[in-house]
Amino acid sequence: MKSRINQILLTGAILLTVGAGVAAQQVYRIVGPDGRVTFTDQPPPPSASVRTSALSSVNAPGPGSLILPLELREAVERYPVTIFTGPNCEPCDAGRTLLARRGVPYSERTVSTGEDGDALKRMADTNSLPLMTVGAQQVKGFSDLEWQQFLDAAGYPKTSRLPAAYRAPAPTPLVAVQKPAAATQAPAAADAAAAATQRPPVAAPVPAEPNQNPAGIRF
Repeated sequence: MKSRINQILLTGAILLTVGAGVAAQQVYRIVGPDGRVTFTDQPPPPSASVRTSALSSVNAPGPGSLILPLELREAVERYPVTIFTGPNCEPCDAGRTLLARRGVPYSERTVSTGEDGDALKRMADTNSLPLMTVGAQQVKGFSDLEWQQFLDAAGYPKTSRLPAAYRAPAPTPLVAVQKPAAATQAPAAADAAAAATQRPPVAAPVPAEPNQNPAGIRF
């Protein structure tokens, strides 16, 4: 079993070298003229009449700016680990616990919306969680034995070598959330509002003095 995993990981390293690994791909969400949504790792041509939005990359750097021990750093660079998790998922919790106990730096992508599920299906042909990727290889579902075997074959230390200051990056949605731009006033309305605030105050009328010359006599 271990020799087979070694062969799989070696194949994954070659795929990563030529840029074909699923963990390094950018995923695009494309909405066609008929409203149909598809996910692909290839951007459409600029002339296509579709709406496109780039989704989160499958993997993010694990160690950040911290200097990791050589053995751990080499494993992270060659076979980065990403887990895909969902809410109220006990196997996902077990997977996090295993990685934390073993000291494996990893990125986490959350699958909590329909779009997240569609993207996961497109990338891994599964909707089961958790999913772990080790380099270009996918491990579907949680099995302590299987996860340990893949991490062993990838060269991760069996016990934690992480610096004490290391903090795992915060989980991010699989499909990037795009917030709508804040509504702005129309230029004409904004100019009118600004002009109204700059008008000088109107002087109060001065009451007329009593008429001291009712006959209108002039000298």
